[in-house]
Amino acid sequence: MSSRIVVFGAGGRVGRAAVAEAVRRGHTVTAVVRDPARCPDLAGPGIEVVRGDATDPESVAAVAAGHDAAVNASARLDIPSDEYFVAAAQALIVGLGSAGVRRLVAVGIGSTLETAPGVRVMDAPDFPEAYQVFSQGHVAEFETLGAAGEELDWVMVVPPMDLDAAGPRTGRYRSAVGTVLDGTGHISHPDLAIALLDEIDAPRHHRIQLAVAD
Repeated sequence: MSSRIVVFGAGGRVGRAAVAEAVRRGHTVTAVVRDPARCPDLAGPGIEVVRGDATDPESVAAVAAGHDAAVNASARLDIPSDEYFVAAAQALIVGLGSAGVRRLVAVGIGSTLETAPGVRVMDAPDFPEAYQVFSQGHVAEFETLGAAGEELDWVMVVPPMDLDAAGPRTGRYRSAVGTVLDGTGHISHPDLAIALLDEIDAPRHHRIQLAVAD
Protein backbone atom coordinates (compact mmCIF):
# COMPACT_ATOMS: atom_id res chain seq x y z
CA MET A 1 0.00 0.00 0.00
CA SER A 2 1.33 3.41 -0.96
CA SER A 3 2.16 5.77 1.90
CA ARG A 4 3.28 9.37 2.29
CA ILE A 5 6.69 9.50 3.95
CA VAL A 6 8.62 12.55 5.10
CA VAL A 7 12.41 12.19 5.15
CA PHE A 8 14.45 14.64 7.23
CA GLY A 9 18.06 14.99 6.13
CA ALA A 10 17.10 13.90 2.63
CA GLY A 11 20.09 15.66 1.08
CA GLY A 12 22.64 13.41 2.80
CA ARG A 13 23.78 10.04 1.50
CA VAL A 14 21.61 7.96 3.82
CA GLY A 15 18.67 10.32 3.34
CA ARG A 16 18.97 10.08 -0.44
CA ALA A 17 19.08 6.29 -0.23
CA ALA A 18 15.93 6.32 1.92
CA VAL A 19 14.15 8.59 -0.57
CA ALA A 20 15.15 6.33 -3.47
CA GLU A 21 13.99 3.17 -1.69
CA ALA A 22 10.67 4.75 -0.71
CA VAL A 23 9.98 5.80 -4.29
CA ARG A 24 11.05 2.38 -5.53
CA ARG A 25 8.29 0.93 -3.33
CA GLY A 26 5.67 3.27 -4.74
CA HIS A 27 5.51 5.71 -1.84
CA THR A 28 5.21 9.48 -2.14
CA VAL A 29 8.08 11.29 -0.44
CA THR A 30 8.55 14.74 1.00
CA ALA A 31 12.32 15.27 1.07
CA VAL A 32 13.24 17.80 3.76
CA VAL A 33 16.51 19.72 3.37
CA ARG A 34 17.89 22.96 4.75
CA ASP A 35 18.34 24.52 1.30
CA PRO A 36 16.44 23.05 -1.66
CA ALA A 37 18.54 25.11 -4.06
CA ARG A 38 21.55 22.98 -3.12
CA CYS A 39 19.75 19.73 -3.98
CA PRO A 40 18.37 20.24 -7.50
CA ASP A 41 19.02 16.59 -8.38
CA LEU A 42 16.88 15.29 -5.52
CA ALA A 43 13.53 16.15 -7.08
CA GLY A 44 11.80 13.59 -9.28
CA PRO A 45 8.57 11.65 -9.78
CA GLY A 46 6.94 11.03 -6.42
CA ILE A 47 9.35 13.38 -4.60
CA GLU A 48 8.69 16.89 -3.32
CA VAL A 49 11.74 18.73 -2.01
CA VAL A 50 10.99 21.25 0.73
CA ARG A 51 12.87 23.46 3.14
CA GLY A 52 12.68 22.40 6.77
CA ASP A 53 14.49 22.22 10.09
CA ALA A 54 14.47 18.99 12.09
CA THR A 55 15.25 20.92 15.28
CA ASP A 56 12.23 23.23 15.01
CA PRO A 57 8.93 21.68 16.20
CA GLU A 58 6.82 24.08 14.11
CA SER A 59 8.84 23.32 10.98
CA VAL A 60 8.56 19.58 11.64
CA ALA A 61 4.80 19.85 12.11
CA ALA A 62 4.38 21.89 8.94
CA VAL A 63 6.31 19.57 6.61
CA ALA A 64 5.02 16.36 8.23
CA ALA A 65 1.31 17.20 8.09
CA GLY A 66 -0.62 14.65 6.08
CA HIS A 67 2.11 11.99 6.13
CA ASP A 68 1.96 8.43 7.40
CA ALA A 69 5.53 8.05 8.70
CA ALA A 70 8.85 9.85 9.06
CA VAL A 71 12.53 9.01 8.63
CA ASN A 72 15.18 11.06 10.40
CA ALA A 73 18.56 10.83 8.69
CA SER A 74 19.56 14.39 9.53
CA ALA A 75 22.86 15.46 11.07
CA ARG A 76 24.81 18.69 11.49
CA LEU A 77 28.58 19.01 11.85
CA ASP A 78 28.49 22.74 12.58
CA ILE A 79 26.53 22.26 15.82
CA PRO A 80 27.72 20.21 18.83
CA SER A 81 26.34 16.71 18.30
CA ASP A 82 24.85 16.34 21.75
CA GLU A 83 22.94 19.59 21.24
CA TYR A 84 21.81 18.81 17.70
CA PHE A 85 20.56 15.27 18.16
CA VAL A 86 18.71 16.08 21.38
CA ALA A 87 17.12 19.16 19.79
CA ALA A 88 16.08 17.12 16.77
CA ALA A 89 14.62 14.33 18.89
CA GLN A 90 12.66 16.82 20.99
CA ALA A 91 11.39 18.66 17.89
CA LEU A 92 10.38 15.44 16.18
CA ILE A 93 8.48 14.24 19.25
CA VAL A 94 6.51 17.48 19.44
CA GLY A 95 6.24 18.24 15.73
CA LEU A 96 5.24 14.78 14.57
CA GLY A 97 2.73 14.63 17.40
CA SER A 98 1.18 17.90 16.24
CA ALA A 99 1.07 16.60 12.66
CA GLY A 100 -0.53 13.30 13.69
CA VAL A 101 2.41 11.20 12.46
CA ARG A 102 2.91 8.25 14.78
CA ARG A 103 5.76 6.26 13.20
CA LEU A 104 9.36 7.52 13.26
CA VAL A 105 12.38 5.59 12.00
CA ALA A 106 15.61 7.27 13.09
CA VAL A 107 19.13 6.46 11.89
CA GLY A 108 21.67 5.73 14.64
CA ILE A 109 25.41 5.04 14.67
CA GLY A 110 27.20 1.74 15.21
CA SER A 111 29.49 3.00 17.98
CA THR A 112 26.52 3.09 20.38
CA LEU A 113 25.82 -0.64 20.08
CA GLU A 114 26.87 -3.08 22.79
CA THR A 115 29.71 -5.56 22.32
CA ALA A 116 28.89 -7.14 25.70
CA PRO A 117 26.21 -6.39 28.30
CA GLY A 118 26.69 -2.77 29.35
CA VAL A 119 29.74 -2.26 27.11
CA ARG A 120 29.40 -0.27 23.90
CA VAL A 121 31.75 0.03 20.94
CA MET A 122 32.46 3.61 21.98
CA ASP A 123 33.55 2.46 25.45
CA ALA A 124 36.66 0.74 24.13
CA PRO A 125 39.93 2.34 25.37
CA ASP A 126 41.16 2.80 21.80
CA PHE A 127 37.96 4.29 20.43
CA PRO A 128 38.89 7.50 18.55
CA GLU A 129 38.30 10.62 20.61
CA ALA A 130 37.20 12.45 17.47
CA TYR A 131 34.10 10.23 17.26
CA GLN A 132 33.17 10.33 20.95
CA VAL A 133 31.11 13.53 20.83
CA PHE A 134 29.16 12.40 17.75
CA SER A 135 28.50 9.05 19.42
CA GLN A 136 27.39 10.69 22.66
CA GLY A 137 24.98 12.79 20.62
CA HIS A 138 23.27 9.67 19.34
CA VAL A 139 23.17 8.21 22.86
CA ALA A 140 21.42 11.37 24.05
CA GLU A 141 19.04 11.19 21.08
CA PHE A 142 18.12 7.60 21.96
CA GLU A 143 17.52 8.55 25.59
CA THR A 144 15.38 11.51 24.54
CA LEU A 145 13.25 9.35 22.27
CA GLY A 146 12.97 6.80 25.07
CA ALA A 147 11.42 9.44 27.31
CA ALA A 148 8.72 10.21 24.73
CA GLY A 149 5.17 9.15 25.39
CA GLU A 150 3.56 6.11 23.84
CA GLU A 151 1.89 8.24 21.17
CA LEU A 152 5.13 8.19 19.14
CA ASP A 153 6.00 4.75 17.81
CA TRP A 154 9.73 4.98 17.05
CA VAL A 155 12.68 2.74 16.31
CA MET A 156 16.34 3.61 15.82
CA VAL A 157 17.93 1.61 13.00
CA VAL A 158 21.70 1.39 13.55
CA PRO A 159 24.17 0.48 10.80
CA PRO A 160 27.64 -0.90 11.59
CA MET A 161 30.72 1.29 11.56
CA ASP A 162 31.48 0.26 7.97
CA LEU A 163 28.69 2.05 6.12
CA ASP A 164 29.39 1.71 2.41
CA ALA A 165 28.13 4.57 0.21
CA ALA A 166 29.27 2.84 -2.99
CA GLY A 167 27.98 -0.63 -2.13
CA PRO A 168 25.24 -2.34 -4.15
CA ARG A 169 21.61 -2.98 -3.28
CA THR A 170 21.57 -6.69 -2.43
CA GLY A 171 18.15 -6.72 -0.80
CA ARG A 172 19.50 -8.62 2.22
CA TYR A 173 20.42 -7.68 5.77
CA ARG A 174 20.60 -9.23 9.23
CA SER A 175 19.42 -7.60 12.44
CA ALA A 176 19.84 -7.75 16.20
CA VAL A 177 18.47 -5.72 19.10
CA GLY A 178 21.00 -3.35 20.63
CA THR A 179 24.14 -5.38 19.97
CA VAL A 180 26.74 -5.56 17.22
CA LEU A 181 26.33 -8.37 14.72
CA ASP A 182 29.07 -10.90 14.08
CA GLY A 183 30.82 -11.05 10.74
CA THR A 184 32.14 -8.15 8.71
CA GLY A 185 30.06 -5.37 10.25
CA HIS A 186 29.31 -3.85 6.87
CA ILE A 187 26.24 -2.59 5.03
CA SER A 188 25.65 -0.52 1.92
CA HIS A 189 23.55 2.63 1.89
CA PRO A 190 20.88 1.00 -0.32
CA ASP A 191 20.56 -2.00 2.01
CA LEU A 192 20.38 0.27 5.04
CA ALA A 193 17.55 2.10 3.26
CA ILE A 194 15.75 -1.23 2.81
CA ALA A 195 15.92 -1.78 6.58
CA LEU A 196 14.59 1.73 7.21
CA LEU A 197 11.64 1.31 4.84
CA ASP A 198 10.87 -2.20 6.09
CA GLU A 199 10.26 -0.65 9.51
CA ILE A 200 7.73 1.68 7.91
CA ASP A 201 5.98 -0.76 5.60
CA ALA A 202 5.74 -3.51 8.23
CA PRO A 203 6.84 -2.20 11.65
CA ARG A 204 8.25 -5.04 13.74
CA HIS A 205 10.42 -3.21 16.25
CA HIS A 206 9.47 -0.49 18.68
CA ARG A 207 11.38 1.83 21.02
CA ILE A 208 14.72 0.00 20.60
CA GLN A 209 18.02 0.18 18.76
CA LEU A 210 17.86 -2.24 15.84
CA ALA A 211 21.32 -3.13 14.59
CA VAL A 212 21.54 -4.06 10.91
CA ALA A 213 24.39 -5.45 8.80
CA ASP A 214 24.83 -7.58 5.70
